[in-house]
Amino acid sequence: MESVGLIGVGLLGSALAARLKEAGFAVLGYDLDPARCLGAESAQHVARTCRRVVLCLPTSEASVEVLDALAHSPGTIVIDTTTGDPEAMAALGARLAAEGVDYLDAAIGGSSRVVREGEAIVMAGGSPEAFAACADLFRALAARAFHLGPCGSGARMKLVANLALGLNRAALAEALVFARACGLAGDAALEVLKAGPAYSRVMDAKGEKMLAEDFSAEARLSQHLKDVRLILAAAAARGAATPLSDVHRKLLENAEAAGYGEADNSAVIKAWG
Repeated sequence: MESVGLIGVGLLGSALAARLKEAGFAVLGYDLDPARCLGAESAQHVARTCRRVVLCLPTSEASVEVLDALAHSPGTIVIDTTTGDPEAMAALGARLAAEGVDYLDAAIGGSSRVVREGEAIVMAGGSPEAFAACADLFRALAARAFHLGPCGSGARMKLVANLALGLNRAALAEALVFARACGLAGDAALEVLKAGPAYSRVMDAKGEKMLAEDFSAEARLSQHLKDVRLILAAAAARGAATPLSDVHRKLLENAEAAGYGEADNSAVIKAWG
């Protein structure tokens, strides 16, 4: 049985580990929190032992820091599921290629719950050969995997996807707050929204959580705020207009300032008070 390496066993990383184990892979996982480690003594232990290593870290800066600290064996494939800066990830791929290491920026589309349910997608950049060599892992982790081009392409597509997803959540939150202001019952308003042309899958995933103020984390609000800032930086570098994302950033910052940064991203509804 091949051992797949995993560095970063947090909310999303633990869901990835569960999917891999369910598919029959052994997982050697390391996290800064010793309680989360899965048999690994260090990140170096993971890199020495495993031919394929999955990263699931908070930022691309963290990915660079971890990979800089490792001795890389030629033939290793690094699958980086971190949502990060596309340009930094493209540069990381080029640097690792010079060491004989394949790098895939393989962003995950879906929360930890969606991953556990097998409904996530993978958006990957890197060589077609490395992508093909990880087809079995991607089948274990996601419902579909997309190869989008060279290193950095997966990270760019993740920002595009998160722009649409985050704005869907914000629109739902505003609609539910508006319904309440109009004297309508929240559960009735949500039922009508789900039944009509305004429906989106976000309503299934986050509607009840917003109404019940059940902000147990599936994906944290502060992490999405980090993603929105990456979206705005990438848009500014390319001259793309993102006025709705500018507003979204402010809403998330308001919710974070109110103490909801570590809560589920459905807590964006608290930006309205």
